[in-house]
Amino acid sequence: MKRISTNAITCWTVALGLVVCGAFSSQAAEPENGELDVVQVRPNFYMIAGAGGNIGVQIGSDGVVLVSAGAAAKTGEVSAAIKKLTNLPIRYVIDINADADFVGGNEKLAKSGFTIFTNALGNAGVAGTMTNGGAASILAHQSILNRMSARDAKPSYPGDAWPTEAFLQNRKALRMNDEGIEILYQPAAHSDADSFVLFRRSDVVVAGDVMDTTRFPVIDLANGGSIQGEIDALNRLIDLTIAPTPYIYKDVGTYVIPGHGRLCEQMEVVDYRDMVVLIRDVIADMIKQGKTLDQIKAARPALPFETRYGTQPGVTASFIESVYKSLTAKK
Repeated sequence: MKRISTNAITCWTVALGLVVCGAFSSQAAEPENGELDVVQVRPNFYMIAGAGGNIGVQIGSDGVVLVSAGAAAKTGEVSAAIKKLTNLPIRYVIDINADADFVGGNEKLAKSGFTIFTNALGNAGVAGTMTNGGAASILAHQSILNRMSARDAKPSYPGDAWPTEAFLQNRKALRMNDEGIEILYQPAAHSDADSFVLFRRSDVVVAGDVMDTTRFPVIDLANGGSIQGEIDALNRLIDLTIAPTPYIYKDVGTYVIPGHGRLCEQMEVVDYRDMVVLIRDVIADMIKQGKTLDQIKAARPALPFETRYGTQPGVTASFIESVYKSLTAKK
Protein backbone atom coordinates (compact mmCIF):
# COMPACT_ATOMS: atom_id res chain seq x y z
CA MET A 1 0.00 0.00 0.00
CA LYS A 2 1.37 3.39 -0.91
CA ARG A 3 1.43 6.22 1.52
CA ILE A 4 0.50 9.70 0.37
CA SER A 5 2.70 12.53 1.65
CA THR A 6 1.70 14.17 4.90
CA ASN A 7 0.88 17.80 5.61
CA ALA A 8 2.68 19.81 8.27
CA ILE A 9 0.55 21.90 10.61
CA THR A 10 2.05 24.54 12.87
CA CYS A 11 0.39 25.22 16.17
CA TRP A 12 0.29 28.91 17.19
CA THR A 13 -0.11 28.06 20.87
CA VAL A 14 3.35 26.55 21.21
CA ALA A 15 6.43 26.37 19.02
CA LEU A 16 5.87 22.86 17.87
CA GLY A 17 5.25 21.38 14.43
CA LEU A 18 3.13 18.28 14.10
CA VAL A 19 2.94 16.06 11.07
CA VAL A 20 -0.61 15.01 10.43
CA CYS A 21 -1.36 11.50 9.24
CA GLY A 22 -1.40 10.86 5.54
CA ALA A 23 -3.91 8.75 3.70
CA PHE A 24 -3.35 5.35 2.15
CA SER A 25 -4.46 5.12 -1.46
CA SER A 26 -6.25 1.81 -0.92
CA GLN A 27 -7.55 2.42 2.60
CA ALA A 28 -10.95 4.04 2.80
CA ALA A 29 -12.21 5.82 5.88
CA GLU A 30 -15.85 5.60 6.96
CA PRO A 31 -17.94 4.87 3.84
CA GLU A 32 -20.40 7.68 3.17
CA ASN A 33 -22.88 5.63 1.12
CA GLY A 34 -23.97 3.39 3.99
CA GLU A 35 -22.26 0.34 2.51
CA LEU A 36 -19.52 -1.68 4.13
CA ASP A 37 -15.92 -1.34 3.04
CA VAL A 38 -13.81 -4.49 3.32
CA VAL A 39 -10.06 -3.77 3.29
CA GLN A 40 -7.47 -6.54 3.03
CA VAL A 41 -4.79 -5.75 5.61
CA ARG A 42 -2.73 -8.95 5.36
CA PRO A 43 -3.23 -12.15 3.32
CA ASN A 44 -5.41 -13.61 6.09
CA PHE A 45 -6.56 -10.40 7.80
CA TYR A 46 -9.26 -7.88 6.89
CA MET A 47 -10.85 -4.71 8.25
CA ILE A 48 -14.58 -4.13 7.83
CA ALA A 49 -15.53 -0.44 8.00
CA GLY A 50 -18.97 1.12 7.93
CA ALA A 51 -20.68 -1.26 10.38
CA GLY A 52 -20.29 1.05 13.36
CA GLY A 53 -16.87 0.53 14.92
CA ASN A 54 -14.22 -0.99 12.66
CA ILE A 55 -14.10 -4.79 12.78
CA GLY A 56 -10.94 -6.87 12.56
CA VAL A 57 -11.27 -10.24 10.80
CA GLN A 58 -8.61 -12.96 11.12
CA ILE A 59 -9.14 -16.06 8.98
CA GLY A 60 -7.35 -19.41 9.17
CA SER A 61 -7.76 -23.15 9.45
CA ASP A 62 -9.37 -22.87 12.89
CA GLY A 63 -12.07 -20.54 11.60
CA VAL A 64 -12.76 -16.82 11.94
CA VAL A 65 -11.77 -14.55 14.82
CA LEU A 66 -13.59 -11.22 14.92
CA VAL A 67 -12.46 -8.22 16.92
CA SER A 68 -15.65 -6.22 17.58
CA ALA A 69 -19.06 -7.05 16.18
CA GLY A 70 -20.21 -3.65 14.91
CA ALA A 71 -23.66 -2.15 15.35
CA ALA A 72 -26.75 -4.36 15.62
CA ALA A 73 -28.34 -2.85 12.52
CA LYS A 74 -25.39 -3.92 10.37
CA THR A 75 -25.12 -7.53 11.53
CA GLY A 76 -26.65 -9.03 8.41
CA GLU A 77 -24.30 -7.09 6.14
CA VAL A 78 -21.28 -8.00 8.25
CA SER A 79 -22.22 -11.69 8.17
CA ALA A 80 -22.65 -11.55 4.39
CA ALA A 81 -19.28 -9.82 3.99
CA ILE A 82 -17.54 -12.50 6.05
CA LYS A 83 -19.17 -15.29 4.03
CA LYS A 84 -17.72 -13.73 0.87
CA LEU A 85 -14.27 -14.05 2.42
CA THR A 86 -14.57 -17.61 3.77
CA ASN A 87 -16.94 -20.50 4.39
CA LEU A 88 -15.30 -21.21 7.75
CA PRO A 89 -17.33 -20.54 10.90
CA ILE A 90 -16.84 -17.68 13.34
CA ARG A 91 -15.12 -19.09 16.43
CA TYR A 92 -14.49 -16.00 18.56
CA VAL A 93 -15.92 -12.51 18.85
CA ILE A 94 -13.49 -10.41 20.90
CA ASP A 95 -15.01 -7.26 22.42
CA ILE A 96 -12.67 -4.32 23.01
CA ASN A 97 -15.15 -1.87 24.54
CA ALA A 98 -18.80 -1.81 25.60
CA ASP A 99 -20.13 0.78 23.15
CA ALA A 100 -23.18 -0.17 21.09
CA ASP A 101 -21.40 0.37 17.77
CA PHE A 102 -18.82 -2.26 18.80
CA VAL A 103 -20.90 -4.89 20.63
CA GLY A 104 -24.36 -4.49 19.10
CA GLY A 105 -23.78 -7.40 16.73
CA ASN A 106 -22.49 -9.79 19.41
CA GLU A 107 -25.52 -12.02 19.72
CA LYS A 108 -26.29 -12.64 16.06
CA LEU A 109 -22.70 -13.00 14.90
CA ALA A 110 -21.86 -15.37 17.74
CA LYS A 111 -24.93 -17.50 17.01
CA SER A 112 -24.01 -17.59 13.32
CA GLY A 113 -20.69 -19.18 14.35
CA PHE A 114 -19.76 -22.36 16.18
CA THR A 115 -17.98 -23.12 19.43
CA ILE A 116 -14.45 -24.54 19.48
CA PHE A 117 -15.62 -27.11 22.04
CA THR A 118 -16.76 -30.51 20.79
CA ASN A 119 -19.68 -32.56 22.10
CA ALA A 120 -17.80 -35.85 22.41
CA LEU A 121 -20.59 -37.54 24.42
CA GLY A 122 -23.18 -37.04 21.70
CA ASN A 123 -25.72 -35.82 24.24
CA ALA A 124 -27.79 -32.95 22.85
CA GLY A 125 -28.24 -31.60 26.35
CA VAL A 126 -24.50 -31.07 26.63
CA ALA A 127 -24.64 -28.45 23.90
CA GLY A 128 -26.37 -26.05 26.26
CA THR A 129 -23.50 -26.30 28.71
CA MET A 130 -20.90 -25.48 26.09
CA THR A 131 -19.73 -21.92 25.60
CA ASN A 132 -22.69 -19.81 24.49
CA GLY A 133 -24.90 -22.83 23.85
CA GLY A 134 -22.73 -24.12 21.02
CA ALA A 135 -22.28 -20.72 19.37
CA ALA A 136 -19.00 -18.86 18.96
CA SER A 137 -17.43 -17.54 22.15
CA ILE A 138 -17.67 -13.85 23.05
CA LEU A 139 -14.42 -12.96 24.80
CA ALA A 140 -13.80 -9.73 26.70
CA HIS A 141 -12.29 -8.14 29.77
CA GLN A 142 -14.46 -8.30 32.90
CA SER A 143 -15.04 -4.53 32.73
CA ILE A 144 -16.97 -4.96 29.48
CA LEU A 145 -19.14 -7.72 30.95
CA ASN A 146 -19.80 -5.51 33.98
CA ARG A 147 -20.92 -2.61 31.78
CA MET A 148 -23.13 -4.71 29.50
CA SER A 149 -24.76 -6.71 32.31
CA ALA A 150 -25.38 -3.77 34.65
CA ARG A 151 -29.00 -3.38 35.72
CA ASP A 152 -29.03 0.24 34.52
CA ALA A 153 -26.99 -0.37 31.35
CA LYS A 154 -27.77 2.08 28.55
CA PRO A 155 -28.41 0.73 26.04
CA SER A 156 -29.49 -2.55 27.62
CA TYR A 157 -28.28 -5.79 26.07
CA PRO A 158 -29.86 -9.26 26.14
CA GLY A 159 -27.95 -11.91 28.04
CA ASP A 160 -27.02 -13.71 24.81
CA ALA A 161 -25.04 -10.62 23.76
CA TRP A 162 -22.91 -10.55 26.90
CA PRO A 163 -19.35 -11.90 26.88
CA THR A 164 -19.34 -15.63 27.59
CA GLU A 165 -15.67 -15.66 28.52
CA ALA A 166 -14.42 -12.80 30.70
CA PHE A 167 -10.97 -12.31 32.17
CA LEU A 168 -9.78 -10.13 35.07
CA GLN A 169 -6.08 -9.85 34.34
CA ASN A 170 -4.56 -7.09 32.19
CA ARG A 171 -3.44 -9.56 29.54
CA LYS A 172 -5.24 -12.53 28.03
CA ALA A 173 -3.45 -14.68 25.46
CA LEU A 174 -4.73 -17.37 23.12
CA ARG A 175 -3.64 -19.04 19.93
CA MET A 176 -5.89 -19.31 16.90
CA ASN A 177 -5.06 -20.00 13.27
CA ASP A 178 -1.39 -20.67 14.14
CA GLU A 179 -1.04 -17.16 15.54
CA GLY A 180 -0.52 -15.76 19.00
CA ILE A 181 -3.23 -13.26 20.00
CA GLU A 182 -2.91 -10.92 22.97
CA ILE A 183 -5.81 -8.96 24.47
CA LEU A 184 -4.42 -6.07 26.52
CA TYR A 185 -6.65 -4.16 28.93
CA GLN A 186 -6.23 -0.36 28.93
CA PRO A 187 -7.71 1.16 32.12
CA ALA A 188 -9.31 4.61 32.23
CA ALA A 189 -8.66 5.54 28.59
CA HIS A 190 -11.65 6.19 26.29
CA SER A 191 -13.55 4.55 29.16
CA ASP A 192 -12.79 2.03 31.89
CA ALA A 193 -13.52 -0.85 29.49
CA ASP A 194 -10.98 -0.61 26.65
CA SER A 195 -8.64 -3.25 25.26
CA PHE A 196 -6.17 -3.63 22.41
CA VAL A 197 -5.88 -6.88 20.46
CA LEU A 198 -2.44 -7.69 19.05
CA PHE A 199 -2.08 -10.33 16.35
CA ARG A 200 1.58 -11.25 16.51
CA ARG A 201 2.24 -12.97 13.19
CA SER A 202 -0.06 -10.71 11.20
CA ASP A 203 1.57 -7.68 12.89
CA VAL A 204 -1.79 -5.96 13.35
CA VAL A 205 -3.21 -4.17 16.40
CA VAL A 206 -6.95 -3.47 16.70
CA ALA A 207 -7.18 -0.37 18.89
CA GLY A 208 -10.87 0.45 19.28
CA ASP A 209 -11.94 3.96 20.23
CA VAL A 210 -8.68 4.77 22.00
CA MET A 211 -7.76 5.97 18.50
CA ASP A 212 -10.26 7.46 16.07
CA THR A 213 -8.92 9.07 12.90
CA THR A 214 -12.25 10.78 12.19
CA ARG A 215 -12.42 12.96 15.32
CA PHE A 216 -10.84 14.03 18.59
CA PRO A 217 -10.81 11.27 21.22
CA VAL A 218 -14.08 10.70 23.04
CA ILE A 219 -13.24 10.64 26.75
CA ASP A 220 -16.20 9.00 28.48
CA LEU A 221 -15.77 10.49 31.95
CA ALA A 222 -19.04 9.03 33.21
CA ASN A 223 -17.72 5.55 32.49
CA GLY A 224 -14.22 5.92 33.89
CA GLY A 225 -12.37 7.57 31.00
CA SER A 226 -9.62 10.15 31.58
CA ILE A 227 -7.24 12.23 29.51
CA GLN A 228 -4.17 10.76 31.21
CA GLY A 229 -5.47 7.24 30.70
CA GLU A 230 -6.07 8.07 27.03
CA ILE A 231 -2.49 9.29 26.63
CA ASP A 232 -1.13 6.28 28.51
CA ALA A 233 -3.08 3.98 26.20
CA LEU A 234 -1.81 5.76 23.08
CA ASN A 235 1.75 5.42 24.39
CA ARG A 236 1.10 1.71 24.94
CA LEU A 237 -0.24 1.44 21.40
CA ILE A 238 2.95 3.01 20.06
CA ASP A 239 4.99 0.50 22.06
CA LEU A 240 3.07 -2.35 20.43
CA THR A 241 3.88 -1.19 16.92
CA ILE A 242 7.08 -1.46 14.87
CA ALA A 243 8.18 1.07 12.26
CA PRO A 244 9.35 -0.26 8.85
CA THR A 245 13.01 0.52 9.48
CA PRO A 246 15.62 0.09 8.09
CA TYR A 247 13.95 -1.01 4.82
CA ILE A 248 11.21 1.62 4.66
CA TYR A 249 10.46 0.87 1.02
CA LYS A 250 9.54 -2.77 1.71
CA ASP A 251 6.59 -2.45 4.06
CA VAL A 252 4.73 -0.09 6.38
CA GLY A 253 5.46 -1.97 9.59
CA THR A 254 2.68 -2.72 12.07
CA TYR A 255 -0.84 -1.91 10.95
CA VAL A 256 -3.23 -0.31 13.44
CA ILE A 257 -6.99 -0.58 13.01
CA PRO A 258 -8.60 2.38 14.81
CA GLY A 259 -12.11 2.45 16.22
CA HIS A 260 -13.30 4.50 13.26
CA GLY A 261 -11.58 5.73 10.12
CA ARG A 262 -8.78 4.39 7.99
CA LEU A 263 -5.97 1.95 8.55
CA CYS A 264 -2.89 3.47 10.21
CA GLU A 265 0.77 2.78 10.91
CA GLN A 266 3.04 3.68 13.81
CA MET A 267 3.90 7.24 12.78
CA GLU A 268 0.24 8.13 12.53
CA VAL A 269 -0.38 6.88 16.05
CA VAL A 270 2.54 9.05 17.18
CA ASP A 271 1.00 12.06 15.43
CA TYR A 272 -2.38 11.40 17.05
CA ARG A 273 -0.79 11.00 20.50
CA ASP A 274 1.21 14.22 20.02
CA MET A 275 -1.98 16.09 19.07
CA VAL A 276 -3.74 14.89 22.21
CA VAL A 277 -0.77 15.74 24.45
CA LEU A 278 -0.37 19.17 22.89
CA ILE A 279 -4.00 20.13 23.44
CA ARG A 280 -3.91 18.68 26.95
CA ASP A 281 -0.86 20.79 27.80
CA VAL A 282 -2.39 23.98 26.40
CA ILE A 283 -5.59 23.46 28.40
CA ALA A 284 -3.59 22.61 31.54
CA ASP A 285 -1.68 25.89 31.16
CA MET A 286 -4.92 27.84 30.80
CA ILE A 287 -6.27 26.17 33.93
CA LYS A 288 -3.16 27.30 35.81
CA GLN A 289 -3.91 30.84 34.62
CA GLY A 290 -7.31 30.58 36.30
CA LYS A 291 -9.38 30.47 33.12
CA THR A 292 -12.86 29.00 33.25
CA LEU A 293 -14.15 26.29 30.94
CA ASP A 294 -16.06 28.85 28.88
CA GLN A 295 -12.97 31.01 28.53
CA ILE A 296 -10.91 28.03 27.45
CA LYS A 297 -13.49 27.03 24.85
CA ALA A 298 -13.55 30.61 23.56
CA ALA A 299 -9.75 30.55 23.18
CA ARG A 300 -10.05 27.47 20.91
CA PRO A 301 -6.98 25.52 22.08
CA ALA A 302 -7.64 22.81 19.47
CA LEU A 303 -7.92 25.26 16.55
CA PRO A 304 -4.95 23.93 14.48
CA PHE A 305 -6.56 20.49 14.41
CA GLU A 306 -10.25 21.33 14.08
CA THR A 307 -10.36 20.95 10.30
CA ARG A 308 -9.10 17.39 10.66
CA TYR A 309 -10.63 16.08 13.88
CA GLY A 310 -13.38 18.56 14.69
CA THR A 311 -15.62 18.47 11.64
CA GLN A 312 -18.43 16.58 13.39
CA PRO A 313 -20.84 18.85 15.30
CA GLY A 314 -19.97 19.25 18.96
CA VAL A 315 -16.87 17.02 18.86
CA THR A 316 -14.33 19.77 19.57
CA ALA A 317 -16.30 21.32 22.43
CA SER A 318 -16.91 17.90 23.95
CA PHE A 319 -13.22 17.01 23.80
CA ILE A 320 -12.12 20.30 25.37
CA GLU A 321 -14.71 19.90 28.12
CA SER A 322 -13.68 16.32 28.86
CA VAL A 323 -10.00 17.33 29.07
CA TYR A 324 -10.85 20.24 31.37
CA LYS A 325 -13.01 18.14 33.68
CA SER A 326 -10.47 15.32 33.71
CA LEU A 327 -7.67 17.71 34.68
CA THR A 328 -9.71 19.50 37.36
CA ALA A 329 -11.29 16.40 38.89
CA LYS A 330 -10.54 15.92 42.57
CA LYS A 331 -8.02 13.16 43.14
